[in-house]
Amino acid sequence: MVDLQGPVAYQRDPLYLYNRNSKDTPSRYSPQRILALSRPKESKQIWLTSFGPHLKWGQQDLMWPLPPATLRRQPTQRLMELTKPKKNFQLNTLKVNRPEFVYSCGRNSQIWEVKDGALLARPNNRVLELARPKHPPPEFQEHRHQHQYSCGRASPIWKVASQARFCRERPRTAELAIPKKPHPDYVPNSEVMTKVDRFALRAYCSDRVSELAQAKARDEGPFIDSRSPEDPIRHVSNNARAASASPRLIEMAKCKGFADGYVPNRPVQWTISRATRRATATPRHEQLATPIIRATMDHVQFNPDAFLVSVAAKKARCTPRLEELSQPIQR
Repeated sequence: MVDLQGPVAYQRDPLYLYNRNSKDTPSRYSPQRILALSRPKESKQIWLTSFGPHLKWGQQDLMWPLPPATLRRQPTQRLMELTKPKKNFQLNTLKVNRPEFVYSCGRNSQIWEVKDGALLARPNNRVLELARPKHPPPEFQEHRHQHQYSCGRASPIWKVASQARFCRERPRTAELAIPKKPHPDYVPNSEVMTKVDRFALRAYCSDRVSELAQAKARDEGPFIDSRSPEDPIRHVSNNARAASASPRLIEMAKCKGFADGYVPNRPVQWTISRATRRATATPRHEQLATPIIRATMDHVQFNPDAFLVSVAAKKARCTPRLEELSQPIQR
């Protein structure tokens, strides 16, 4: 049994180091290396969602270690007072907590006990007035039965007259009572359990079907142990190795070419020619490269002519193109 949690054993394997550094010895592999590579990659998502030290659930270790001075320190009188549990005033009384029927549905008794004085008391006029049920307005007319939209009713919603019960059925009513038929091209859902024909149950499979039904024999383990990393997973026959491709296969194996006029993407980095590096800028280029120097706001705010419009700008007229562009879009 190889310990996957410990350090990787192939790093200290002298045979692995010898085969790795040697050029004449045929390449070999170590089972410890394969087991180390088969270990799943750990998720780093917890690094983005967790703050503070790394904590593990299921243990009682402190988040941060306490200094020895804190462990030896004596608590104050205020801390001792705050650590006392809250007093239960319902002990040694008839109301220890609440009965199990409090805030429950379907209870057969009241939530709290009623005093004898409350049972013998008489209501006043105000309580009697509030206890009266709400009456409908005079304009209210009850058009439906009182059991409408009720649960567990044993009678119809509306009362059916005797003439309607013994009335003969009209052809139109019989036509409307016919249920809607599905579309002629409608195909119902297939049943979950398929019925197998009796001839199929008595049939015998051929030798070829029995041969195809046999499972492939594979070695135990998640990978195929070929004892050599250069060997293919599936054995290739000698005839397949010596076969030559037909002209049609060669034509189909050609990659798709680019369209006429295709220009590839320009590389991100390109080399600068020696003539470009030795070139000198013309006086015009130097003039254009000079930044525009404007006065600061400290000087502009004291200049009374800073925002004056020139006479030529006042007499200027816009071109027909500018007038056309200045028109708003009609939507």
